Amino acid sequence: MVDVDAVAAELYGLRPEEFTAARDAHAATARKAGQRADAKRIAALRKPTLAVWAANRLARADADQAQHLLELGRGLREAHRTLSGEDLRKLSHQQHVVVAAMAGEARRLAGEAGQDLSAGAQREVEQILRSVLADPEAADTWAHGMLEKAPPPAVGFAEVAPAPGTAPRPQPPERDREPEPGPEPEPGRQAEPDTQEAQRTSREAELAEEALARAEAEREQARTGVDALDEQIVRLEQRLDDARRERERLAAAAEAAERAHREAVREAKRARTAARKARRR
Repeated sequence: MVDVDAVAAELYGLRPEEFTAARDAHAATARKAGQRADAKRIAALRKPTLAVWAANRLARADADQAQHLLELGRGLREAHRTLSGEDLRKLSHQQHVVVAAMAGEARRLAGEAGQDLSAGAQREVEQILRSVLADPEAADTWAHGMLEKAPPPAVGFAEVAPAPGTAPRPQPPERDREPEPGPEPEPGRQAEPDTQEAQRTSREAELAEEALARAEAEREQARTGVDALDEQIVRLEQRLDDARRERERLAAAAEAAERAHREAVREAKRARTAARKARRR
């Protein structure tokens, strides 16, 4: 009896170049056992890209680290739902640090398995991990090391809706904001210079924090766009490599056919010559 889930768990732990042969062998075993539906399910399992395989290997290698990422994702989604700016800033910084470190670890693990993970593929692993942070379903699949393909890129957690009744407080453009009123000075007396300086410094710090949060959000969106393009480039390069190999195969076949044609022409000439000689006799 072939267990499809067990087969899938085994296959997504293999290196990409080992995947297809093993999948086809399991599908054949299921067909011989009369499990036609299961054989179709196994045959439909998708070979992972190198980056997806590396992300799966990362989750399988360290379950505690995988759970840490899942907890970070839950915190980020909750912060988005409640529009908690302070939590978002802290968790966003933590996200950058954790994702970068885990992508580096994925590259090391890939190297241990004899696979060279390029800088582009490592960026694709980072993109996968950021998508996992935003998508609970993808997170669960990844935590079991069984991603078939990279989840769709998540731009700034746009798909996470705020909690009912929660609305962001509108912020006017910085140039239009009025300074926060300070305490009224006593009649006939100006505010102390130290108090004025403290108020000004405090307000500048608040504006700087807001500007930092906006810059981090813009940077994250830009990096996500770049990573999505890098992923597209990787796919196009793979298609180009496949096309080049196919061209080489067809060119070799064309050359062999040309040689066979020339030989057939020579053979036909010899046959015609022999036939003429036979008629003269």
